[in-house]
Amino acid sequence: MRKLKCTVIGVGYLGKFHAQKYARLPDVDLVAVVDMDSGIAKNVAKENNSQDLTDYQTLLGQVDAVSIVVPTKNHYQVAKDFLLAGSHVLVEKPITVTVEEADELIKIARKKQLILQVGHLERFNAALLQLDLNKQEPLFIASHRLSTFNPRANDVSVVLDLMIHDIDIILNIVHSEVERIDASGISVLTGDTDIANAHILFKNGCVANVTASRVSMKIERKMRMFRPDSYVSVDFHNRVLTRHRTGEKEMFPGIPEIVTEESSFENGDGLLEEIKHFIRCIKEKRQPLVTGEDGRRALETAIEISNILTHRNKLNSSTDQQKIKYLFG
Repeated sequence: MRKLKCTVIGVGYLGKFHAQKYARLPDVDLVAVVDMDSGIAKNVAKENNSQDLTDYQTLLGQVDAVSIVVPTKNHYQVAKDFLLAGSHVLVEKPITVTVEEADELIKIARKKQLILQVGHLERFNAALLQLDLNKQEPLFIASHRLSTFNPRANDVSVVLDLMIHDIDIILNIVHSEVERIDASGISVLTGDTDIANAHILFKNGCVANVTASRVSMKIERKMRMFRPDSYVSVDFHNRVLTRHRTGEKEMFPGIPEIVTEESSFENGDGLLEEIKHFIRCIKEKRQPLVTGEDGRRALETAIEISNILTHRNKLNSSTDQQKIKYLFG
């Protein structure tokens, strides 16, 4: 079988890692890397024995598959161009800026029978992959995704930058529609929301409490799920899966013991697994783990949370102005 011709569009901080992974795969030919900054494109191309370009248009119709790692505002146009040209697409999260844009990409991919995979990388975390998601529906989920400040990721709010990872996972775990959302958040260092919390109630009664911060003093990426007979903790950062369940013995009369099992996964490379999965789906003509529909659903929920935050912040700002006027005339 011939090698798949692949390219990476946008080889900045994250895109260069995409290029490195493609270059390592024996069944892939990384024909080019593209970046508007010619210096960056040349350096990444040289490192990976590939061609450097500054305009992706010359590759339309010339490659089998593409990773799109450009700013979010450009996801839709670049993905659309490659899908219409017949290329399979792996687009970084969030899938697009608007739900309408996501719908159009999904429609094109479906019509042309192409793979449209969304880069929700945590789905390929070794600890999460070992969790039996079909065993029992969770009753309560709590997630914390905390990060130190990084100026490169500020083209979107913390909801679309960090929280959307957990939104995607939770929507995939809870097999129910969202009934109601409440949210709060504040801006600390940027002009957009830097810390946010969302309270998501599902129609089946499950509740998810989701917190994200990009201005913390430590890195933490944890999700805790409470089921009828167990409590499961997934540490995405350290790749540790911990299960607590009721045992056969008693720790007090009439109270069952708690049995704990912990598994560590030291050498996981989520991005490599994500790209290998993308290539396998193309060759085997099967649906990816994270579909365009998954990306759309996560985006829709993230936008709803963002809209709630915007509305609440406007109300708070108006209230603050009224207080100032009352105090100072």
